[in-house]
Amino acid sequence: MQTKIPCIVMRGGTSRGPFFLATDLPSDQPTRDEVLLAVMGSAHEYQVDGIGGATPFTSKVAIISKSTRPNIDVDYLFAQVLVNERRVDTKPNCGNMLSAVGSFAIERLLVKPTGDKTTIKIFNVNTQAIVEAIVETPHGVINYDGEVSIDGVPGTAAPVLLNFTSAIGSVTGKLLPTGQPTNIIQGITVSCVDVAMPMMLIDAEQLGKTGHETASELDHDLEFMRQIESIRLEAGHLMGLGDVSQSVVPKIGILAKPAHGGTISSRYFVPYSCHKAHAVTGAVCVASACAIPGTIAARLSGVNASSSQGMIDIEHPTGKITIDLDASLSNSNPVIRKAALVRTARKVFEGYSCIPETIWVNNLT
Repeated sequence: MQTKIPCIVMRGGTSRGPFFLATDLPSDQPTRDEVLLAVMGSAHEYQVDGIGGATPFTSKVAIISKSTRPNIDVDYLFAQVLVNERRVDTKPNCGNMLSAVGSFAIERLLVKPTGDKTTIKIFNVNTQAIVEAIVETPHGVINYDGEVSIDGVPGTAAPVLLNFTSAIGSVTGKLLPTGQPTNIIQGITVSCVDVAMPMMLIDAEQLGKTGHETASELDHDLEFMRQIESIRLEAGHLMGLGDVSQSVVPKIGILAKPAHGGTISSRYFVPYSCHKAHAVTGAVCVASACAIPGTIAARLSGVNASSSQGMIDIEHPTGKITIDLDASLSNSNPVIRKAALVRTARKVFEGYSCIPETIWVNNLT
């Protein structure tokens, strides 16, 4: 009475979720979505009948396949499975889950290790972006143990280097989806930027905040949450995304000047709650926005757009995330030569996810 689906649960960066081979899931989207909802246990606030962790950061799914594209190793489709709704959103990318894609590809024999470090070229189906992941594979075996720590994750692990080089216009096709570095929405100045993830950026002071509040403090300010969602809905139309009331993009970044020696402070919303740390794709977007003349991020950070940017340290509620940026975003032909950062990943569980046969039957049952 149960359908068994092979999967590996992996932590990627500050996120966690099941990784599936595309061939182990239904080929049609409606059935696939029903399967993912059952796997995660949505819609229930505790996801008690599935393996979701009852937060947006632990209700994520990665679907991987061997790529047929030239010079690409694997295709990666990210799915955000909402916790309290029966809805699966595949519009955004997730850079944290991306941190574990290379390791999963090697685990499932989609990629063969090459020396002590293996470079995996990943095509993100959601955004059509290409990302390089470099995974440690000493003696041809994945190494999960190491001395690298990232804020928001306990302990240490082996480093995974991610490099985003084709992230401009990830969803909208434009660096500045509205055509301007700033717009006024409901009397609030916003910057709408699309690099790796479409985002709406706001100076915290305009909303009566310092930008250094904890995630919990912001989540519990219901009037503040209502206000930024109302602004986000209008931004969605301005960005050419239409009605985004049923979508998690654009994401929201509440920015401020740094308080702990970084480049800029960011509170990243997913969008219905504040991230306890920071999304990778959101960090790439915020860092890139610092190098776009006229944006809110550029003004708060003081980054010189006309020179090589180097390390952009983004402060978040539990520490910081650093993007090594080399980009020219001040002319009519914007280019990102490098947007790299270090993450970690770990295999948490390997086996089968079981769902009712009434939802789907495969040949492993």
